Amino acid sequence: MKSIILLISGLTCSNLFMTFAWYAHLKNLNNKPWIIAAMASWGIAFFEYLIQVPANRAGYSVFSLGQLKIIQEIITLSIFVPFAVFYMKTKMSFNYLWTGLCLIAAAYFIFKK
Repeated sequence: MKSIILLISGLTCSNLFMTFAWYAHLKNLNNKPWIIAAMASWGIAFFEYLIQVPANRAGYSVFSLGQLKIIQEIITLSIFVPFAVFYMKTKMSFNYLWTGLCLIAAAYFIFKK
C-alpha cells in the first residue's frame, strides 16, 4: 500500500511540474525567444524528474510497466484538464470527457486479469 501511495502522490506532483514545464511558457514566455522558454522548461523538468523517478520505481514493485503507463496517463489528464481550463483559459469541450472515458476503458483492460 505504501508503494501505491508513493506512486500516486509522486506522479501527481511530478505531473504538476511537467504540465507547467511543457505548456506554461506558451502563456508566460510567448514573447521571449524559444531558447529562453526551453531553458525555463528544462529547469522545471529537472524537479519533475526528481519526483517522478522514485515514484515510478516504487510503483514498479507493484504494477506492470503497462499499468504504470495507464496510471500516468490518467493522472496526466486529471492535471491537464484543470490546467487547460483554469490557467490557460481553454474552453472545456466534450473531447475531454471522451478522452477520459477512453482512459477508463484503457485502465479496465490493462488491469483486467
